[in-house]
Amino acid sequence: MLNLHIATIAIMAANVLVSLRGFNSPVFFDRYKFSISSIQAGQKERMLTSGFLHVDISHLFLNMFTLYFFAPVVINWFGSIRFLIIYLVSLIAGSLLALFFHKDEPYYSAVGASGAVMGVLYAAILLNPDMQLGIMFIPIPLPAYVLGIAYLLYSIWGMKSRMGNIGHTAHFGGAIGGYATTLLFRPELFVTDTLIVVLLAIPIIVLFVLDKMGRL
Repeated sequence: MLNLHIATIAIMAANVLVSLRGFNSPVFFDRYKFSISSIQAGQKERMLTSGFLHVDISHLFLNMFTLYFFAPVVINWFGSIRFLIIYLVSLIAGSLLALFFHKDEPYYSAVGASGAVMGVLYAAILLNPDMQLGIMFIPIPLPAYVLGIAYLLYSIWGMKSRMGNIGHTAHFGGAIGGYATTLLFRPELFVTDTLIVVLLAIPIIVLFVLDKMGRL
């Protein structure tokens, strides 16, 4: 078991409490979820509050379970304040990217901490690129940066194909937020881990090139 830092506990508690309220109150859920039309009408707070709401217990558990494993890496490097900054910046970055790509879809809505969690995960990969991660159906662990890049490329495909009820755009935006904030806090990574910094930037570059070409 990993030791839970007070900052991680605080984030988890906020997600659980807000999500439980949403489970029990459709009015509360609808008022604070990410909604393009409502945000464009002036309810900008939804870009933050939606990151603490979840569809159901399994959705909440998956995000908190992932956070449980990767938050300690970021906290060990940066401490609790910068961890919280990375989490919140990633959450907002996910919402901003979703707003950018879905601005002409007034009925688009989303909830979940996935963007913020992806930002923490991407930050952890930048800080500890030698991490080995295992996933189902693959019998051997793989370098974390390989899985991080693969997941973002999958997210691009998900955005393009509109596959499933998954907020691919928020995931991607969160990863960008975690990536950029980590490099802001540790610019020496450009020198000490140049290859990893470049590799992790590839999906981000691909996304904006495809968008520029009108392929998304």
